[in-house]
Amino acid sequence: METRLLLGDEALAQGALDAGLSGAYAYPGTPSTEITEYIRRSPEARERRVVGSWATNEKTALEAALGMSYAGRRAMASMKHVGLNVAADPFINAALAGANGGLLVNVADDPSMHSSQNEQDSRLYTEIALVPCVEPANQQEAYDAAAYALELSERHSIPVLVRLVTRLAHSRAPVTLGPSRGQNPLSASTDRTRYILLPVHARRSYDRLLEKQEEMVRESETSPFNVLSLGSDRSVGVLACGIAHNYLLEVTDGRPAMPVLKVGQYPLPIRLVKRLAGECRSLLVLEEGYPYVESRLAGVMGQTLPIRGRLSGALPRAGELSPRLVAEALGLQATRGLPASPVPVPRPPALCPGCPHGDTCRALVDALALVRGTGRVFSDIGCYTLGALPPYSAIDTCVEMGASITMAKGAADAGLHPAVALLGDSTFAHSGMTGLLDCVNESSAVTVVLVDNATVAMTGGQASAATGRIEAICLGLGVAPEHLRVIEPLPARHAENVAVLAEEIAYPGPSVIIARRECLQTLKRRRGASGQGGAV
Repeated sequence: METRLLLGDEALAQGALDAGLSGAYAYPGTPSTEITEYIRRSPEARERRVVGSWATNEKTALEAALGMSYAGRRAMASMKHVGLNVAADPFINAALAGANGGLLVNVADDPSMHSSQNEQDSRLYTEIALVPCVEPANQQEAYDAAAYALELSERHSIPVLVRLVTRLAHSRAPVTLGPSRGQNPLSASTDRTRYILLPVHARRSYDRLLEKQEEMVRESETSPFNVLSLGSDRSVGVLACGIAHNYLLEVTDGRPAMPVLKVGQYPLPIRLVKRLAGECRSLLVLEEGYPYVESRLAGVMGQTLPIRGRLSGALPRAGELSPRLVAEALGLQATRGLPASPVPVPRPPALCPGCPHGDTCRALVDALALVRGTGRVFSDIGCYTLGALPPYSAIDTCVEMGASITMAKGAADAGLHPAVALLGDSTFAHSGMTGLLDCVNESSAVTVVLVDNATVAMTGGQASAATGRIEAICLGLGVAPEHLRVIEPLPARHAENVAVLAEEIAYPGPSVIIARRECLQTLKRRRGASGQGGAV
């Protein structure tokens, strides 16, 4: 058996390849990006002609994966937790339409918000959509989860959510690969009503989905990802979900003395939970994210038993778990290891020296100083969000993908002037275009500063869906040609860029200024690949 040293993301991707995957679709988002990156770099994927596609956003990624599943092939869509919000419509409705070929929705949650704006727990979506979820505890389980979940999906004709978290997605461990199977043959669905969710069909589909719920619980009861181990110390039983089971093993030298239920598949295995509760005098719930399991235990067990976890205060309500926190909750000594190193003074994130976004922010600040009013700059998700920090202090908001233009429109509607939106080329394609159409339709006094660095720089330089098309898109949406301007953000052109920005900010209607200069990091890589070298 071949063994590879893989990230959790990579292990899941390799497991899907070995399980006969035909298509992987995604929008890049940390900590999920490496799943699709691995597929796109894989010689095996190229040899087998596996599609590895960066989609315009998470919704289009999942819809493409659903289409491949409809055709009978195995497919998956990958995203971070907030990306599932964008894909919620097809995710929930795909549970009704069902899967033909196996369909995985891989979601990487980000407890402690290392690179995200919230700590959302994707397990909640499984209750809304009524689909099963597999939550691997380590890299080997991430590899094994792909084949298992694809088979589960095809056996019950239902999408399956695979949940990773940052520490698992971005840490490496040896993974033993299994045998590789071929791809499914093309076999499009022959049910002409199943995928047409008119109310008359959707009601029947929903009834079928509800009928599957008891079966999904039975699957969890016998799942290899759900294991009950009985111990000698019956004072406390531990219910450990996903990677939390690893932390438990670490603080108990791999031999917990107490009863332990390792949970890696949902819905909750009710029979196993009741057996655990019957073996101990209290329960401790270890889970990354929300107190999802802890909040449901009383109703599941139907008996009074002290339950501790994030809700009770035994563990912090927010942030990641750690071996130290688990040890403290169990009343154990802190884990052994190297002495703690002095904590370095944290260095705030910053734009790369010479980044075009920095030059754009400087010009925008100076242009706003020339315009009367108490305006605001509504920004978005991207490297340019760092324009909120000194020395720029150029933006006032950053809420979620695509909110820049629409928040600016609402503020303009309220009478705020100037109302400026700052967003990148990839974010514009992801979810900014519709907001610009709203501005055009209502002649809103919104100035859109679109920073085009020709890549998705924040997640490693993936291709931007809008590259080479931004002017055509803006004109197609109805932006007046005379108010579609292009500037080159360079220090030498600062004065003329300030003048252009000031002119458009003063215009009482929708305008777009494209600040175009390639990302320095992708430029370096491109020149290095072509052998040009030289200074950037």
